[in-house]
Order: sequence, then C-alpha cells, then structure tokens
Amino acid sequence: QMQLVESGGDLVRAGDSLRLSCAASGRLFNLYSVGWFRQAPGEEQREFVAADSTSGSTTYGDSVKGRFTLSRDNLFNMVYLQMNTLKPEDTAVYFCAATKGGVLPGGAGQYDYWGQGTQVTVSS
Repeated sequence: QMQLVESGGDLVRAGDSLRLSCAASGRLFNLYSVGWFRQAPGEEQREFVAADSTSGSTTYGDSVKGRFTLSRDNLFNMVYLQMNTLKPEDTAVYFCAATKGGVLPGGAGQYDYWGQGTQVTVSS
C-alpha cells in the first residue's frame, strides 16, 4: 500500500508561481510512476497535468506545457510540481497519483493510489 499527501496549495494571483509537494509512504518508490491531475470546480473528470513514468519519460498536458515542471526525489519519496505563470484557469484541486510500473500520458485510470488533493486558486 502507498499513501500520498499533497501540500502547497494556496490562493495566488495570475502570473505568480507555486510549488506543490506530494509525500509518498512505502518502499521502493523508484519503481512507481507518478502523476499530477487536477479537477476544476464543477468538472466531473480529472484533467491530466503531468506524469513521470518508470519508462523514463516525463510528459505534460497541453494546457500546462512550458509552464509546469514535475520533479521527484526518490531518496525522500517526494514528488513536486513547480507551477509558473499561473492563470485563473489553473484554479482546481490538484491530486498526486502513483502506480507501480510504467504509464502513458493521461489516463487517470492507470493509477492505483491517490492523495486527497490540495486547492490552488488563481485570481485575475
């Protein structure tokens, strides 16, 4: 079993930067792919933001490419999402996810473990 806990969400202004963190419990974290998803107010589905696959690829959703960066520290079981040039449309609850083995870009169904989410609100 793995538990994920996100932190770092905040209320910021358009153009600001923010870094989200995700702390993972469990062993052999390097064997897990990790991803970030977000769910905007009123939306039923979670939008793919970024993923780091054990296959060696890091991918991003079209709406965040060039602005967001996913990184991970396997020694400390941490995943980060650096978000720059934030826009009001980035407002959402952000979720960290993990699964053992490789993943393809997108596809929330690929992930077995999810955090509770952290709220990011971007004002105009």
